[in-house]
Amino acid sequence: MDYLREGDTLIVTKLDRLARNVAHLRQLVAMLKDKDVSLRVLDLGVDTRRPTGELILNMMGAVAQFERQMMLERQREGIAKAKSDGKYKGRVPTALRQAQRAREMAAEGLQRTEIARRLGVSERSVYRAVRVTM
Repeated sequence: MDYLREGDTLIVTKLDRLARNVAHLRQLVAMLKDKDVSLRVLDLGVDTRRPTGELILNMMGAVAQFERQMMLERQREGIAKAKSDGKYKGRVPTALRQAQRAREMAAEGLQRTEIARRLGVSERSVYRAVRVTM
């Protein structure tokens, strides 16, 4: 964005690669307009050099945000159903399972970076596991 100059055109392949939501899209479009930079979205065939392009961009942004919100809602419902059926338990906490072994290795004098490498966990996880006993 910092390299865009007056008269340039910012080209993106898909709208969702540019903005997170409608408010963010409006903010970006306003910033581009202030710099006198146009925007083209290839998969939609939208070009903000024309008023209709700007209108379509705002409408498509709103639709994309709506689709995202609906997808997240369905995801939450699916997770809640799976949990109620006892099929969803979440990610297995791998570092917690190895906390005792990490403490034993630390007691043997191994450095935390070496413990993390051997156990296949992050160094931060080793620090947490070791700190629990202190």
